[in-house]
Amino acid sequence: MAKDDALIFEDNAVAQLVFGQNDRNLRILEDEVGVEIQARGNRLRILGHDLETKVAERALRDLYDLAAAGLEIERKEVLEAVRMTHGDESPAARALREGDAVEVGRRKRILPRSENQRRYVQVIRSTDLVFGFGPAGTGKTYLAMAAAVEALHAREVGRIILTRPAVEAGESLGYLPGTLTEKIDPYLRPLYDALYAMMDAGEIARRLERGSIEVAPLAYMRGRTLNDAFVILDEAQNTTSEQMRMFLTRLGFDSKAVVNGDPTQIDLPSSASSGLIEAVRILEGIPGIEFVQFDEKDVVRHPLVQEIIRAYERQQADS
Repeated sequence: MAKDDALIFEDNAVAQLVFGQNDRNLRILEDEVGVEIQARGNRLRILGHDLETKVAERALRDLYDLAAAGLEIERKEVLEAVRMTHGDESPAARALREGDAVEVGRRKRILPRSENQRRYVQVIRSTDLVFGFGPAGTGKTYLAMAAAVEALHAREVGRIILTRPAVEAGESLGYLPGTLTEKIDPYLRPLYDALYAMMDAGEIARRLERGSIEVAPLAYMRGRTLNDAFVILDEAQNTTSEQMRMFLTRLGFDSKAVVNGDPTQIDLPSSASSGLIEAVRILEGIPGIEFVQFDEKDVVRHPLVQEIIRAYERQQADS
């Protein structure tokens, strides 16, 4: 028997996040469940058989809660919300329920989107040294940055230090044109991009000026002791053994470090071994150090990225 249900959301702005641009999320939900959804403002009419309309309504209510918590609603979230109606719970919903959402500002939360991402957030909060490794697009840098901003706002640390190898082949900055800032900026830009996704530009500028946020190439860490800091080393697969050892021995009191990298994207000369791969082998099993392995299921970019990663992995396995 067909049914015509009306669903009204309290916050129109959040409702629009659920609906998506040009109501594309509603179209995905229609195709997946087999209903017709008509939207006007924050009011929806769900047309279809009784069971299907109930599934659609529950999925929409769950998506509304996630959007209100700060999660960007895309195709993956819509499909997970439908699956939840059959008894499963999405990682994002579980993160929201179990307190794994990362608070990066007033009314802004970052939600892990996979089980590995949930575990990653959990161990970062509870451990002083965490290694995250896996393909690009799995949220390693983004979630580490969110955890760092959360810790800074909560005054658990006094500063955030973001670093990565400035030039893959040994940081040969002298061969690059321009001033020192112009030389290193392209290599540090991904860290700035993640930072600006979490914080207001004015706050970032003030904190950079005061030194409570520092973004610098890895070579600048030599000889320092990093106390009261949340330190993120990105693109760690392109550190040499000596660079990794230098970095790990910089950690001071009341500090924690997150080391991220993709072992399949090493740009070092063939004569140099990756400091990340060596560190994972040497340090595994030491209490107080955690390792989180990501794979293609954790990719939060375009759905085709997962297929691309799988294709390359098959090619490498066959070669």
